[in-house]
Amino acid sequence: MLESDRPPLAAALFDTAIGPCAMTWTEVGVVRFQLPEATPATTRTRMLRPRGVEVREAEPTGAMAEAVAGIRAHLGGALDDLRWIPLDHTGIPEFQRAVYEVTRAIDPGHTLSYGQVAARVGQPGAAQAVGQALGGNPIPLIVPCHRVLAADHALHGFSAPGGLTTKQHLLEIERTPGFGEPTLF
Repeated sequence: MLESDRPPLAAALFDTAIGPCAMTWTEVGVVRFQLPEATPATTRTRMLRPRGVEVREAEPTGAMAEAVAGIRAHLGGALDDLRWIPLDHTGIPEFQRAVYEVTRAIDPGHTLSYGQVAARVGQPGAAQAVGQALGGNPIPLIVPCHRVLAADHALHGFSAPGGLTTKQHLLEIERTPGFGEPTLF
């Protein structure tokens, strides 16, 4: 199914410990997730911006209400891998889906390098392509692209609002060693 063939998406803006986030979904699962922008209105506008499909605001129910509660708890410091949240990857190319699957398996407080993700999807040497796939990740946090770092463990590139500051903050919330806490070495 092409993105333009989708039925209307449901969307909701909701408060979290780091600010208002937003999410769109279908009956299958989450399609997009939006980390906080500079203002709640900007976050809402970005989430409702049409991309070849109609988006309507709705109150999350069932699995999507549980997803919102899980995201709020995670961002509040009660770590959860969020892998139980259903996703709808309709229209996402195979390589990106594979990258997102490997990335989603990284536990909070842990990281992989772009090269390690590339090797795990069977494409050693494709670290740059992994970076491009993660740069287009429509579901950050739930597909935790912030847990993928450069080979030198440095923060490089993060396309979500707030850029590298947001990436570092998410790693700090997840108590990832080397981010936000003093280390012995």
